[in-house]
Order: sequence, then structure tokens, then C-alpha cells
Amino acid sequence: MPAPDPDPVPTPWRAPESAAHLGVHVPAEAAARVLDLAGATGGPAPAPSPPGPLAGPGGFPGLTDSTGLTDPTSLASPTAGTTATPSGAPRLPRGPSGLGTSGLRLLAPTPPASPPADLPAGPAGRPIPGLYFHPVPDPDPVRVEEVSRRIKAWAQEEVDLFPDDWEDDFDGFSVAGYMVGCHPDAPTVDHLMLATRLMVAENAVDDCYCEDHGGSPVGLGERLLLAHTALDPLHTTEEYEPEWARSLHADAPRRAYRSAMEYFVQEASASQADRLRHDMARLHLGYLAEAAWALEERVPEVWEYLAMRQFNNFRPCPTITDTVGGYELPADLHAQPAMQRVIALAGNATTIVNDLYSYMKELDAPGVHLNLPVVLAERENLSERDAYLKAVEVHNDLMHTFESEAAALAAGCPVPSVQRFLRGVAAWVDGNHRWHSTNTYRYTLPDFW
Repeated sequence: MPAPDPDPVPTPWRAPESAAHLGVHVPAEAAARVLDLAGATGGPAPAPSPPGPLAGPGGFPGLTDSTGLTDPTSLASPTAGTTATPSGAPRLPRGPSGLGTSGLRLLAPTPPASPPADLPAGPAGRPIPGLYFHPVPDPDPVRVEEVSRRIKAWAQEEVDLFPDDWEDDFDGFSVAGYMVGCHPDAPTVDHLMLATRLMVAENAVDDCYCEDHGGSPVGLGERLLLAHTALDPLHTTEEYEPEWARSLHADAPRRAYRSAMEYFVQEASASQADRLRHDMARLHLGYLAEAAWALEERVPEVWEYLAMRQFNNFRPCPTITDTVGGYELPADLHAQPAMQRVIALAGNATTIVNDLYSYMKELDAPGVHLNLPVVLAERENLSERDAYLKAVEVHNDLMHTFESEAAALAAGCPVPSVQRFLRGVAAWVDGNHRWHSTNTYRYTLPDFW
């Protein structure tokens, strides 16, 4: 039997049935670009499209008046921190044009200039020098205040999430500003609360089971499995179901998971809820891999660490952007390999952002805390500074690939829900960076510049 080809070949993309149901014709040559990364990044430039609205987060436009959700000026506009695409650089495909598509067009990403290395740190923090990101406006302060009020009431009164001496950490997390900034198209505060409760619950599991507040790799598998049943309920006999139901109130992480998921399924479709359960299982699998390395006292290879980070990452957050936005990306469109690749790249890039901004915080924690700079330093025999700067390069490569693949997918599948979902994921990526770069309660930068 011949040896298998070591280079995986992507499955040829085809227009999903949902596109046909919506009366959308996807040209074969456009569909072929969806998985053609070389064509998206270095091939001949496509024919230019008519000028579209101003680029928003991630190089994608804000929602325009035609959506009835957001004033386009409330998302992003060209700033002093952005620069034009270099001369001779390939132009990425634009999205649809024509009647009713003014709020759906995707523009070619415009890379911002790197912030100067001597940018002073102030109340708003500072971005990492050399990091590729898109500046975005501050989140709506009215929504931030209301989400902040509601999430603290939920945490204290509904799920008894934390003791009094953890209150400063809860407030310092600034989760309301985080989620309002990541979901600019959420139609209501109720929609924003879906994401905010889940974010708080996920962090409770991470802190209490894995890290800061009593977490340990010992016995982690059992704790995660039992907590996961708060998201994916146990189907058992009448004799044993009451014991399981009582267990969902046994600790703060399970109480938070149970309550957050109950709210989520009231708004989400069955498909959206199952999608979240799947991504949460991925997250828990990543936790277990990191725990295994901790028990073995082993620093993984760089590629192994990146594989773990594809699971232990922010993916559950951008994957619910349609639920939070009050619409649904159909299941067969979400499951397309090209869409899955875009979501994975977004999750990977945003998680390396966390590695970089939390670097100093984790150095101060007891023991060895794995992050990309630490793994690079150990496995590639680099100084701390060189390892950190290489991690910045890894992030930037992931971001460029994410944007190229998202633009190609948007051109190849001009379905409104696809366009809006991609724009929502891009907004989440940029909101995530803004939160990390401005949260001076949690993060400081190393002195490498």
C-alpha cells in the first residue's frame, strides 16, 4: 500500500444547500478562491468592486443604517493608527454588491501602523509594539454600565459566584466593557448578557479548577466532566437524576455554567446551542492537555503547544456571535471547512494576544505557567526578549492569514448571514485586543523595547 500523502489536501468547497435555498448563485471561480490561500495572498488581483463603506474592525465594515442595528460611525473609521495597503500588495476580494448589500460588503484589510515603542503607558494602557491590530472605538458607555450592573447582580445573587474578598478581581476583570466591545451589533442588552454570563462562567471554571483560585491539574478531568454536564445535560434513570441535578449547585463553576447555559438556550436555536457545547468540549480538552504537561513537568514542543492552544482558547466566544447578534448562521454554512478554518484562526490569534498581554502576570504566578513566549524560549533556545518578539510574529502571521481567509470566504459565499457572521468574528477579534491592551488592572507589558 502506498504511503499516504503527508500534506493534507483541503476538501473542495461547494456552495452549501443553504445558499441555494436563499436563491444565491455562487460562481465556481469565486468558490474556488475560498480555500485558495495562495490566491488570496499572492495571486493576481481580482477585478475591483465599487467603493464600499468605511472599513471597520478587522478591516471589515461596520453595520450600516440598512441593518437597522448600528450607526456605522459607532464602530470604526480611519484613524491615525492605520495606513494604506503597501503599493504592490495583493488586493483581497471584496464582498457582494448591488441592492440591499451596502451593509454586507467586506473590504480588504488595511494593516495599522505599529505603535511607537515609546508610546507612554497611561490609564488606557498601551498596545504591544509591533503587534498587528485594528484600533476600535471605546464601547458604548451606557451599555457598559447596564451590563456591568446586571452581570454583578447575576454573579452575586443568582449563582453566588465568589466570596467577598474576590470582588476586586471581579470588578477588575471589566467584563462588561469586554463584551460590549466585542459584540457591537448586539441588538439589546439582553443579547449582550448571553455572552457576558458565559464569559464569566468560563473564567470561573478556569480560575477555580485550573489556575488562580485553587485550581490544580490533579483531578481536573473529573471536575471538568461533571461541570460539562451543566452545559450538556445528563440523560439517565429516574433513580440517579436527582443526585446529578443537585450536583449542578455544588460549586461556583457549575452554578455559573448551569445558569449561563439556561439563559443561552432560551435565545439560541438548537443548532447554535449544540455548536456551543461542542466548542466548550474543545476548550475542556485543551485544559486537560495543559494539565497533563504540568503533571509531567514537561514543556511541549512549539507545535504541540499551538495545537493545545487551538482547543484551550477563546473559540467559544466568537462562535456565538450570531446568537448575540440576534440572527443565525445556518448549521451547514457554519460547518463548512472554510468557515471552520476562519473561526479557528480567529480563536488562535486572539489567544496568542492573551499569552502576550498576560506574560508578566503569569511570570509572577507560582510555578511554571506555559505561554507561547515561555515555550519558544525553552524549545528554541531563545532569550526571553527574543522569544516574546517571535511570539508577536506568530500572532501577526495568524492575523494576516485569518483576514485573508475571511475575505476569500466572503467573496466565495456571498450569503448575507455569512457576511455578517464574518464581520462579527472580526469585531470580536478587535474587541478582544482592545480589552487586553487597556486592562491595566490585570496586565502590564515587559520591558523589551
